[in-house]
Amino acid sequence: MKTFVTGATGFIGASIVRELLNDGREVRVLVRESSDLSNLKGLDVELWKGNLLDATGLLKGLAGCDVLYHAAADYRLWTRNPEEMYRINVGGTVAALEAAFKNNLSRVVYTSSVGTLGNPGGGNPGTEETDVSLADMVGPYKKSKYLAEREAEKFIARGLPVVIVNPSTPVGPGDIKPTPTGKIIVDFLKRKMPAYLDTGLNLIGVEECARGHILAEQKGIIGRKYILGNSNCSLCEIFTMLQEITGIPAPKVRLPYTPVLVAAWLNEGFSRITGREPLIPLAGVKMAAHHMYFDSGRAVRELGLPQTPVRDALERAVCWFRTHNYAGKQ
Repeated sequence: MKTFVTGATGFIGASIVRELLNDGREVRVLVRESSDLSNLKGLDVELWKGNLLDATGLLKGLAGCDVLYHAAADYRLWTRNPEEMYRINVGGTVAALEAAFKNNLSRVVYTSSVGTLGNPGGGNPGTEETDVSLADMVGPYKKSKYLAEREAEKFIARGLPVVIVNPSTPVGPGDIKPTPTGKIIVDFLKRKMPAYLDTGLNLIGVEECARGHILAEQKGIIGRKYILGNSNCSLCEIFTMLQEITGIPAPKVRLPYTPVLVAAWLNEGFSRITGREPLIPLAGVKMAAHHMYFDSGRAVRELGLPQTPVRDALERAVCWFRTHNYAGKQ
């Protein structure tokens, strides 16, 4: 059974590829001419050169495949050109799923995000059924992923066998960019994290998240969404675990929200003029207004999603960042 993976050079996508190969699967991956292939080094995969906006190339690439994992996305908290993010996240999803539909694939696993789901607030975890609308989405990344998820639902209505997964915040090895969460870990290792906001995240090891994708293919109900998460942790708790792992002191100063929000607005305006990524992404600060807690119970019950200690995943992330010289001299 040949499996096609988009986003295979990225953090989650590369981990999906490794899990598939460990299961003895034959894997074809979509890569751009300019892709950084370091996450695929040493892996026995077939490279298919192309991009998400090349509908003809996707149609040919998916020929002979049985399953598609569409994990590709433009994941940034800030972009000078939001339209580019919409083209990749929404238009690219439509192109990939259309190619899957025309090739009559037996199963598609679409990687969405918990960012598209509702958040009750007050530290209460959201579920796959929590009410939400486009107006609740903060920033172009969340908005584009929300719209892409709606496009996936249209394909389900047309008869494409899609299972949607909503990863929370994966951590672990292979975070090459790094992701916004990985950058928090790197900044902590560099001792550039003197203070923190009162917020929280749902963490999961990236390997568990990848295994959740495969379990969704094998056991998921077509048209159903599954949160791939594990532990809800405050940012303070995350820093405490990092302190225990590294010996680096956790920040003790908790910043008030409003001054940070004002600083983010000013920083965003400056970035729009200069084109440089803001030091304080406005979308990130707005998201931090709520504890992004989620309940992965459905995936645990129906898929058997693994739930190993997230402290172990943080430890693997620290080890990987240090080994690959992200953290500077320790």
